[in-house]
Amino acid sequence: MTELAVSDEARKRSVTIQAMQRSGGGIVRGVATAPIESLPRGATVLSSRRRPRTAISPMQFDRLVPLLTAAATGGRPSSEIVETGIKVIDVMCPIRAGGSVAIAGEYGTGNTVVMEEIVRRISKSSHPVTLFVLIPPPSEIWPPSLDENRSFADELKNEGYSEGTVGAVQTFFLTGVAGPWTAETLAALAPVDTVVQLARKMILAKNYPGVDVLTARSRLLDDHRVDAYHLDIAARARRAIATLRVADETGNSAADPILLERARKLQAFFSQPFFVAEPFNKRPGSYVSRADAVRGCAEILNGRHDDLPVDAFYFTGSIEEIRGGGPQA
Repeated sequence: MTELAVSDEARKRSVTIQAMQRSGGGIVRGVATAPIESLPRGATVLSSRRRPRTAISPMQFDRLVPLLTAAATGGRPSSEIVETGIKVIDVMCPIRAGGSVAIAGEYGTGNTVVMEEIVRRISKSSHPVTLFVLIPPPSEIWPPSLDENRSFADELKNEGYSEGTVGAVQTFFLTGVAGPWTAETLAALAPVDTVVQLARKMILAKNYPGVDVLTARSRLLDDHRVDAYHLDIAARARRAIATLRVADETGNSAADPILLERARKLQAFFSQPFFVAEPFNKRPGSYVSRADAVRGCAEILNGRHDDLPVDAFYFTGSIEEIRGGGPQA
């Protein structure tokens, strides 16, 4: 996440490169901010010591994603799911084996927390996965306690996090968008197989992780590459939460209150303790299999747990844990 200047003396110019991964051994992988034919070997590289302020273009992203993903998989993505044990991801935006994932979040939505959690959960998988973490650029709403040009690598290290390239997972950090993601900016992420979109409004509503299920997506669902039962439950879940969102935003009282209550339970069910956050929230992380997560969503939508209050579903794991009162801190 640093701008580099590469000296091309033969052409009497300087080429700007956005560093997106440190591979180790002094090797840095980056993307040029403007079209270039080549760079001379042995060219001088200088660090600007500042974060990039502009995102790469959609055209660059279109070329970058298949190139880097194919390099990790040999060009052989599959229709298998890499299970994370994170309910909202495995149900609503599952990760494709050999596929690519964009983590697109706003300020304060836990981009690196979600990245590190995913890496720790799937790095030992036999299937490679390529992550693109889109970090908002410095702006006037940057937290005043932080230096906008601070070392991103040092920040990750201080949190006890990796830089995302571990085992089966390779991670690239790119500059995202300033402010909320829109339908237009999310459309630019079309080349990736999965979009995990983190919204500040979800965090403010105390939904952790802050995945917005109405904008998150997976090609495995879009192309009907998962079983019909999963497809049906994911679609019902999205409709239920969309109806709840409209009711909450407009005060629409025409919606069935029982169905709205089930949607609130479903949204709460999608919250979950993370392993990386155990030192901070004093709650053990939880792993819920995809089968149990899909079944839990179905049972909530079908009214099997209408006897429980919404709070019972919040920030816990499986339905069995919820019925049993959840794990103790």
